[in-house]
Amino acid sequence: MKRIAILGSTGSIGTQALEVIRANPESFELEVITANSNADLLIAQALEFKPNAVVIARDEHYEYVRQALQHEDIKVYAGANALGSVVEMSTVDMVLTAMVGYAGLLPTIRAIKAGKQIALANKETLVVAGQLITELARQHAVNIYPVDSEHSAIFQCLAGEFHNPIEKIILTASGGPFRGRTAEELKHVTKAQALKHPNWEMGAKITIDSASLMNKGLEVIEAKWLFALRNEQIEVVVHPQSIVHSLVQFGDGSIKAQLGLPDMKLPIQYALGYPQRLKSDYPRFSFMDYPQLTFEQPDLKTFRNLQLAFDAMEKGGNMPCILNAANEVAVSAFLHDQVGFLQMSDILESCMAKVTYIANPSYDDYVNTDKEARRQAAALIGK
Repeated sequence: MKRIAILGSTGSIGTQALEVIRANPESFELEVITANSNADLLIAQALEFKPNAVVIARDEHYEYVRQALQHEDIKVYAGANALGSVVEMSTVDMVLTAMVGYAGLLPTIRAIKAGKQIALANKETLVVAGQLITELARQHAVNIYPVDSEHSAIFQCLAGEFHNPIEKIILTASGGPFRGRTAEELKHVTKAQALKHPNWEMGAKITIDSASLMNKGLEVIEAKWLFALRNEQIEVVVHPQSIVHSLVQFGDGSIKAQLGLPDMKLPIQYALGYPQRLKSDYPRFSFMDYPQLTFEQPDLKTFRNLQLAFDAMEKGGNMPCILNAANEVAVSAFLHDQVGFLQMSDILESCMAKVTYIANPSYDDYVNTDKEARRQAAALIGK
């Protein structure tokens, strides 16, 4: 019985993780759930699963949540510091970090220092501070189990192969809703169009990142740290059907791939249940339903965010942190109709050129870099 804390239980990954826990009561016990501001859903989840503790990050919702749960044996906390504290509880075995963006960094650090195993859905943690996080994980003998479908696929392909060197990995990308569009066509796309992903049901931020290929760029940087890869060992191919989730090529030239329908519950369950493969009743993939699986090169000139991510990874230091902070601000601005789709790339490129570069950043450097990049991006938008 693994006792699980879910950071971000009301988001897309968090709610699907609860489906996995609901379906496997003999394997998992829910200890902690947290949310940023969705108090009503957090309350409903708490009433169903009866966790040890809940945290609402936004202080103004604390009293509302506390009153709703006052007759339950559930501790209620609020604020950013509480997010970091609950992951240190002795009753927690594994922390699923399903928060969106930079906010997941500090709670993940505290969970690792407390010796908790990590199921990582918050890719920004490794994008922002990959070297710091992987060093901490080594120091504290903590395993980081990937939840992203692509990194889960690589992890599954490496099972039984850890003694064999990787030649390269191939991350697959759906191409998003605008695959094949020209830059001229992308000038006029709307928020509503960008939020219609062809294959996956995800939160707004990650859906926009997928449309711009920034999500794949963040996954490239995440993969570097998760699997201790050199930059040149990471490749991206566009695979519109989203059936082949990623591939690993070994030194003998052989390639392993992991296939399945686009359903995040499977990689979530694999991370939570590892090393066991728990049974599920999820729909099964059939080749007869997908007689053609196609692959193509990504268009790095039109979808510049992916190239910018490769550039940031190559530069190293705090450059991926700059990229991530600028992207979070740019995506928020796009979702609020303050910038156009292509302007997001302009903002990222400008911030990468102007924000102070640090080759060997400390944690405090990452914090300051994030603030500086956000200020710069906001200034470019005119906030």
